[in-house]
Order: sequence, then C-alpha cells, then structure tokens
Amino acid sequence: MSAHRSPSLGVLLSMGLLAGFTASGAGVDTVTADDLQNVTATSYRAAETSVREMRTNARSSRSMRETPTVTAIRRASPSVVNLHGQKTIRNTAANMAGASPDSFRQVNGMGTGVVIDPRGYVITNYHVVEDVNDLNVTLHSGEATRADLIATDPQSDLALVKLRGNGPFPTIPRGRSDDLMIGETVIAIGNAFGYVHTSTEGIISALHRDVPVNETQQYRDLIQTSAGINPGNSGGPLLNIDGEMIGVNVAVRVGAQQIAFAIPIDQVLETVTDMIDRHNSRRMVIGMQGAPTSRGGIQVTQLDDGGSAYQAGLQRGDRLVRLNEQSIEDPLNYALSVLELRPGDPLKVEFERDGDFFQTELATAASAQAFGDPASALAWQVIGVSVRPAGESFVRRMNSRLRTNYRGGLIVTDVRPGSAASEQGIAAGDVLLGIHVWQTAAVEDLAEILEQPNIRRGSKAKFFLVRKDQTLYGHLQLASQGSQLTRH
Repeated sequence: MSAHRSPSLGVLLSMGLLAGFTASGAGVDTVTADDLQNVTATSYRAAETSVREMRTNARSSRSMRETPTVTAIRRASPSVVNLHGQKTIRNTAANMAGASPDSFRQVNGMGTGVVIDPRGYVITNYHVVEDVNDLNVTLHSGEATRADLIATDPQSDLALVKLRGNGPFPTIPRGRSDDLMIGETVIAIGNAFGYVHTSTEGIISALHRDVPVNETQQYRDLIQTSAGINPGNSGGPLLNIDGEMIGVNVAVRVGAQQIAFAIPIDQVLETVTDMIDRHNSRRMVIGMQGAPTSRGGIQVTQLDDGGSAYQAGLQRGDRLVRLNEQSIEDPLNYALSVLELRPGDPLKVEFERDGDFFQTELATAASAQAFGDPASALAWQVIGVSVRPAGESFVRRMNSRLRTNYRGGLIVTDVRPGSAASEQGIAAGDVLLGIHVWQTAAVEDLAEILEQPNIRRGSKAKFFLVRKDQTLYGHLQLASQGSQLTRH
C-alpha cells in the first residue's frame, strides 16, 4: 500500500491565488477555462487601474512644482537673447588710476535683448550697443550669430537691432503696462554678470518713477521692481506672471537692495515705432501716415497730395491689413514691414474700406527724394550712412588736440544694415573726417569724393573717423553707385 501524501499548504494557496478556488461545505468547485480567462482579465484591469492611479498621483505631484512662475519663464525664455561685444572707453581717474586721460581701452560689454518680430528684430537698451563695433548674439538654443544696429534713441535708452541668419525667430508675448498693479509678481530674465538666461522674481514696488541719470538725462515713468537685476540684465524683459513682457529692464539703484527699474512696455513700443518711422523716412517716401485701430491694422490718417499712396488710390479712413502678404497688426508691425523694403521696391497693400476689401500697389520713392538732396542720397546708397555736418566746436577741439587743420567733419546719424559702413563697424555718433586723400567737411565734399572715377568702380577706400575723441581708420568696400536702386 502506498503512502497518501496531502498537498502542502503552500501549493494550495498558490493554486487558489491563480485559479480562484472557493471553499464550501460540499467540497471544491471545478474551475473552467472561461472562468480562468475572466479572472485573468479582471486582474489586468486592476493592474491597469493601479498604474493609472500612480500616474495621476505623479502628475498631481509634478503640478505642485510647475508653478505659474515656471510656466511664465518657459513661455518667454526662447525669445530672450544675450548680447556681447567690445567697446572703446576713455580712461579716467575713476576707472583706471594713473592712466592718461587721453588714453582709451577696449572693454567687454554684455547685455540682453528681446525678439519682438519673427524676422529677427530685437529690442535692447541703447547703452548695451553704444560704441560696440561687432555685436555678437547668443540665442536661447545656444546658437551664436551677429546682429546689425538698425535705429537708436539715446534719450530713452532704447535701440533696435536685427539678427543675422534665417528665421523665423521665436518672439516674446507682449503684455501692457497701463493696468499694472503694485504688489503683483514680476520676473526678470537676463545675462546677469554673464550668467546667461538668469531668472529672478519679485514684485512691482512702485509705478511712474522718474529716475535721474546725470545732469542732462533722466528716465521717466519707470516701473520700480524688487526682482533681482544686475549688470548684464539691461535690455532684458520684465515679465508678468503670464509670461508677457511688461517692461525692459534698464537700471538699478547703486548701493541699494531690491530696487531696480524697467521701462514700461507701452512706452517702449511707442518709442521704438517712432525710431523706425524716422529711419524709414530717411530711406524712402510713401506719402502716408496712419494710426492704430481697435480691430488691428493701420488706419490712414493723412495722405500727401501727389504721393505714391495717394496715386495708388488710398483714401483717409482706409484700414491697411496686409503689406506684401504680411499681416499688419499694429503700428510697430507696420513700421517693421516697411523697414524690410528697399527704396524702389513695390509695396502691395490690402485694405478695408466701408466693409469691403481691396488691393493696390504703390511705389516707394527712391532714397534721393527721401533725403531731399542727391548728395545725402549718394552717401546712403554707396557707403550706407546718413550724415550731418559737425559743429565748429568739434572742429576747434579736434584741431587743438590733434594739431591738424581739418575744415570739419560729418556726424553719422544712421547706418544702413548690410552696407559697407555697417560691415566696418561705423556707428551713429562717429564723425567721418575723410576718405582716401580727401576731407569730408561737408555733405557736398562726400558726394564729390564718391563721384571720383576710382571710387565709382566700387574699389576699397581708406576712411578716417573720430569716436569719443579717438581717431580710427579702416577700409570700405564701397558699393557701385546705383546698386541700391534696383527695382525688383
């Protein structure tokens, strides 16, 4: 007789967990294949439910960390760029003991900018780009490029530059500054002390602050904030908690803590638009002025009799909605679209009149008409500069310091992006003394030089200029005359 062995408790429990045994007074029920399949499916559903609950809990935990500040910085950061380059400054007793007051040195400058248009236009502070020859840029992605100075307004400490390279570039969401509240949370992003994309948080401490800079300049109507702003933050955005730019960081109170200032965005946009309009008026004539509307676009408010806009059939009250297939949203967008044109380029306009939409094309007047005289137009076309005569006090100072006999010079008031002057680092505020062997005491002198046969051939020409009382020189690869007037 063989011995009877009972199954171990471990084996019974194991089988019960797998097959779902149920005990009863009558014995053990039989388990079918269908029963096994149902039990297994139920187990899977329970496991899936458990996993979903864990994932939900994980998301809930993560959302506690993903604060509005995190979201705001993430939204705005891609449009913030870091600007850096070298500038020439005068040595003084304050910044270099024992140095000659007439000596100069090169220093590395840094700052921040904000992309406001996908074509690569960037707003920054004027003091960030002032006297910088080569403006280098690092994008949020880490890509390096360069930028060209387009227009400046030293009084308001604002400047517009354009990135080189292919867009579109990410742009910052714009807020408004007429509804700001004292105490609301704000965020500053910038190149603080060279630490790229540094973010700090604070509150709006006060509004409408007037802050003096020196005897001749002061900032007006600024936002005061407790957000940490340091050297290198200049030109960067001040954000609201929604990640919208509400100001441009500009200054800190030396020796104080958590006292910093920003230019309100409404003031920034108005100033930059005026800068571009002035720049455009020196390049070409359209013969029209406009104003923003609540529905977007630009409403024609004034037409010059006989101007190209008038001749194209536009009327006062028309609402411009597109220029050369680009939507027009506001005056800044309109000004930038005109800036993209070269004198002589056609301008296709779509506009609304009495609820109906129409299209027309107008001609942009050549720069000779815009500048008002052929000499100034020639300087813009061939060299890429807008100039005006320097005053007698400058001539006396230069001749006394350099012991020369200069008859005068031409102050550079604007530089055309991509021109010979731009490539050589000539900037607004420089004083052009001469080209080749000729002096440039007057605009007519410059025009006569550019008419010289060897200059007309587009050859290289040595130039001399003064920057901050320092005499510099370089070589211009001049454009052949008329090249900027080709109609496309």
